[in-house]
Amino acid sequence: MVVRLVLGLLSTVVVLAFAARRVQWLNRLIKSGQPDHERADRLGARVAAHLAEVFGQRKLLKWSVPGLAHLFTFWGFVILASVYLEAYGALFYSKFAIPFIGHWSVLGFVQDFIAVMVFLSLVVFAVLRIRQSPERKERKSRFYGSHTGGAWLILVMIFNVVWTMFLFRGASAAAGNFPYDSGAFVSRGVGDLLRPLGADTLDVVETVGLLLHIGVMLSFLIIVLHSKHLHIFLAPVNVTAKRLPDGLGPLLPMQSHGKPIDFEDPGEDDVFGRGKIEDFTWKGMLDFATCTECGRCQSQCPAWNTGKPLSPKLLIMDLRDHMFAKAPYLIGGKEAPEDATPEVTDHPHGVPEAGFPRVPGDQAGRPLVGTLEAGGVIDPDVLWSCTTCGACVEQCPVDIEHVDHIVDMRRYQVMIESEFPTELGTLFRNLETKGNPWGQNQSERMDWAKGLDFEVPVFDGELAADVEYVYWIGCAGAFDDNARRTVRATAELLHLAGVKYAVLGDGESCTGDPARRSGNEFLFQMMAQQTVETLNAVFEGREPAQRKIVTTCPHCMNTLGREYPQLDGHYEVVHHTQLLNRLVQAKKLTPVAPADSEDVTYHDPCYLGRHNKVYTPPRELIGATGAALTEMPRHADRSLCCGAGGARMWMEERIGKRVNEERVDEALTTGASTVVTGCPFCRVMINDGLTARQAENKGEGVTVRDVSQMLLESVKRSNGAIPAD
Repeated sequence: MVVRLVLGLLSTVVVLAFAARRVQWLNRLIKSGQPDHERADRLGARVAAHLAEVFGQRKLLKWSVPGLAHLFTFWGFVILASVYLEAYGALFYSKFAIPFIGHWSVLGFVQDFIAVMVFLSLVVFAVLRIRQSPERKERKSRFYGSHTGGAWLILVMIFNVVWTMFLFRGASAAAGNFPYDSGAFVSRGVGDLLRPLGADTLDVVETVGLLLHIGVMLSFLIIVLHSKHLHIFLAPVNVTAKRLPDGLGPLLPMQSHGKPIDFEDPGEDDVFGRGKIEDFTWKGMLDFATCTECGRCQSQCPAWNTGKPLSPKLLIMDLRDHMFAKAPYLIGGKEAPEDATPEVTDHPHGVPEAGFPRVPGDQAGRPLVGTLEAGGVIDPDVLWSCTTCGACVEQCPVDIEHVDHIVDMRRYQVMIESEFPTELGTLFRNLETKGNPWGQNQSERMDWAKGLDFEVPVFDGELAADVEYVYWIGCAGAFDDNARRTVRATAELLHLAGVKYAVLGDGESCTGDPARRSGNEFLFQMMAQQTVETLNAVFEGREPAQRKIVTTCPHCMNTLGREYPQLDGHYEVVHHTQLLNRLVQAKKLTPVAPADSEDVTYHDPCYLGRHNKVYTPPRELIGATGAALTEMPRHADRSLCCGAGGARMWMEERIGKRVNEERVDEALTTGASTVVTGCPFCRVMINDGLTARQAENKGEGVTVRDVSQMLLESVKRSNGAIPAD
């Protein structure tokens, strides 16, 4: 009894001392990041998110089989803490029981049951890792590039927790020291097997089992604190500190040293974007340290799935490795070297891809963004492959904010280094000189309305009292031929429904979305301020709830409604599918189905779906037209991006397969005759991809249309404008 007490307590004190030192080091490293004061607001919502995602495992359960396995494993850690409480009590008194509940058979049953479920979960994890092995599936494996050896070690350690627990409890039951007379079915079963050993032997077995059980836990603690499984402790913190928009929401405004940057009069020491690892906020550093390397983000990333070098997982892992390599200089008082460009070998995670360099020796002087030859941590091809679709953020079970970090690094490259794809130079000039990405004249902004058999009301300096909506046409709707068909159809539907609206005509200009996503925050601020002034003048005298805007462009919707509040522009912005669906439900529009239903498939725009959680209205409208909807394998919150987001619309796609062609291939597998979408940029990309496939004699007869066009045809049937058959 004395021996196991001394050994148990001594090993615990020693291990906890090492663990405390590591925790203190990690705390100092994460807190060395820049301030971020937006992570402690809305306490109630943060507690709710913590309960749902940590204790409810909400995001993990989106993938049912591994999600359930992780749910049982998580609750195993929680519930088996009571077993360790009993184990430490047994060091002092062999018949120890937890006060009040220590003899309750239900507790004994729950402890054994969850341990069995953890064991079964380990089997599931092992099968998944074998089936998804990078050696078998290469890039298609979500574990490609992860520390697979460390993952297997953790599975072994969890298994050790389970079997040592049953050894200790079984010996305790056989020796008559077990606190549960019933309920703990496995422990008592093991006790029945061990009982013939005799009292003296059982005493030894119980002591060995107890010390092994405690020793496994202490070893596990040290392993976790020095591995990717650090997320066991950091994930609850990261989830609680996450951003709390409805959907992925707006990009964060640029801050330096914890304060917003005044672009009209920036401070001398203001940092524009992230040019060094120490420029990231503490939340960014917490993100890097929290990554579990599960690869869910990687499996959903459109860039990675089409052969690009960007993997959200590997990007975060590289930033984490660089942060740890630079830690002695960030918190240890050492002076970092100016340059580190020694010979480049392979990637530290075994990824033979350009854009993932590994620099031997001291890595502290490596540039954050740079080519393989320059020893950069993040290759430019990695940085500029992102479409900001948000699939990575949506799927990440620990709420890492990949897109924010990518855009912040783009901001530094554009505004400080002037390093960006050449095509963006043309985009920036068009935005600066013409007010739109196409470089068209403002006088052409109302060309979309020519030929309509009714007059489109244009704002003339004063918004009439009966005007409910400002109809924001957007640059695509004004200058792209296909998008013009969408805005025309929507205008006709609003006219037929009797909705009072007005357009701004040549008073519109680009919202600045492509400038912001490509990292040119200064240009975005300039354009956004101008648009906010225009809209505030249009809505002068109206309360924010009465400042209603409808638009056919999800990018405009997201910028006007979610990002302009950062610039004192507060408007209620709806997508045209949302408004049209309300009008159909209110019987102000009456669609009639054709005699033969049309087979269609719907492509979810990223900025409508994941960014703003609008999934149902477009589908309800499709149903109202009488069309038969067949979903693509990747749809709703797992929809594959069309490839246009993140200003990729304006950049050439030179690496791997084109994202839009990947999406078109998926659409064609449904056998639908029409691909329907609700975004002008998606329509352009999918139409281009379909054209490429039709040139290869694939997808003949398939068309691309907006939801509004389908609805207009259906409504005209009810009006007799189109024969019902």
